[in-house]
Order: sequence, then C-alpha cells, then structure tokens
Amino acid sequence: MLLSRRVLIATSAAIAVVPGLARAADADPRMSDRILGKADAPVTMQEWFSLTCTHCAAWGKEVFPEVKAKLIDTGKLRYIYRDFPLDQVALTAAMVARALPPERYEAFVSTLLASQDRWAFARDINPTDEIFKRAALAGMPRALFDTTVADQPLKTAILAEQQGGADKYKVDSTPTFIINEKAYSGEQPYEAIAKYVAAAS
Repeated sequence: MLLSRRVLIATSAAIAVVPGLARAADADPRMSDRILGKADAPVTMQEWFSLTCTHCAAWGKEVFPEVKAKLIDTGKLRYIYRDFPLDQVALTAAMVARALPPERYEAFVSTLLASQDRWAFARDINPTDEIFKRAALAGMPRALFDTTVADQPLKTAILAEQQGGADKYKVDSTPTFIINEKAYSGEQPYEAIAKYVAAAS
C-alpha cells in the first residue's frame, strides 16, 4: 500500500503556502534542482519521493542502479529529485539534504534511503540525532545542522514544492515518477521505466 501525503498532514502542523512562495524559493540555491544526467537528454524524469517511504527505499536499492547505468549515464534520461516528505522526520531529512553542497546530495540521499530502518524506524532512537550522524559524515558541522533543522523558510519552501507537485501532477503518494510530464505512481520496475523512456524519446 502506497504511503500518502495525508501522513504529513496528520502528524505535523499545517504550514500555509503563500501565493508566489515557489517563485521566491527559486532565489534560494538550496532549492535549486538536484539533477543527474545530461542537460540535453531527450527525456526528463522526476521522482517525487520521501526519505521515510519504504517503497522509495526499495526502488532506490532494486531499480535505480539499473536506471542510472542504462538510461542516465548513457545520456537517454535526465533525472530530477523532487521532495515529497510524508512526515516530519522525512521533512527534517530533506532539509538537511538540501543544505549540503549539491555534489554531496545524491550520496547523502542514497545513504539515508539505504539505512532507513536504522535512522527513521529503529526503536529507542532520536531520528534527528541519527540524521545528524549521517550529515556529519557528509561534512556538515553541528552548528550548520542545528541552524538548518530550525530554518523555517527552508521548511516552508520544501512544503511549497510538495504542494506544487500535488497541484500540477496530482502527486499524492510516493514514489511518483513524472516522465516528460506524464505521471506514473508506485514502484516501477526497470522494464517499465525503459519502456516509458523509449516511448517519450
């Protein structure tokens, strides 16, 4: 069963999206697109994901390496990460990922997805402390981490991006893939992704 964005609404206070906020967020380099692949690739795929989504973690482990090797690295596909945090823990993790230098983003996100059971769902742990341990390994000092997780404009900008996905593409669960503006929900096998890319080329 796919996780729903209702989880975020149910577990954290609602934050209003002010008209024009998404445009204002464009001025924040932390909200610039995190992209893999060549700029002139014929097909663009967005993945709307949550760092606490077990389906996203499974797709990242089982399918993404093949997508990267056969489609992204070969110049057929341009891939864009899109934040769609399903709960407060995922939102905190997304904020920290955004605050890292762009060249460290992919590795950090991959690490979080691969170790999700240890920092997001393990018993008797503080998820924020566990996120910091991984952020420290990525080179983030404690002072920057503390400032980042308390950064209301960054939090609101990420939620504005999430709302934009819901409004434009009707995203309501993760993972959702947008391939040349067409939406596909759920864990898509490599064969399906390759078929969609070929059709869109």
